[in-house]
Amino acid sequence: MSAPSIHASCVLVGARAVLIRGPSGAGKSHLAWRLLQAAERGELRFARLVSDDRTHVQALHGRLLARPAPQIAGMIELRGVGIRTLAYEPVAVVALVVDLNAAGDRLPEDGTVELAGIRVPRLAIPAQSDPLPPVLAALAA
Repeated sequence: MSAPSIHASCVLVGARAVLIRGPSGAGKSHLAWRLLQAAERGELRFARLVSDDRTHVQALHGRLLARPAPQIAGMIELRGVGIRTLAYEPVAVVALVVDLNAAGDRLPEDGTVELAGIRVPRLAIPAQSDPLPPVLAALAA
């Protein structure tokens, strides 16, 4: 695959994908799993894994696409549980970037980030914060 790979997880929520970034151990896979569980509980209409740990991103027709790394497509690693194999989406359009363990202002001046030349809304989650409520709020907006 020619698209660059980044250290991130991605979940398709409805028609919009959430790209989850952060340092190792920040909880990327855990947040992805919680989004999938929120859909199972009916808090979200639909959620499906796109990728865990490695995500290929590519700009196409003004949109940022996310794809799983082929070697680990459909797999998610959960601390203390191990690797689970799940149904997955082969490609999704990224509509929100979540940065875990983000430092800086509580309300950043520009709530976007540029990836592969595409500007996407960004949600910065400080360390020690529960990321699920603000992510759900951002998706509901």
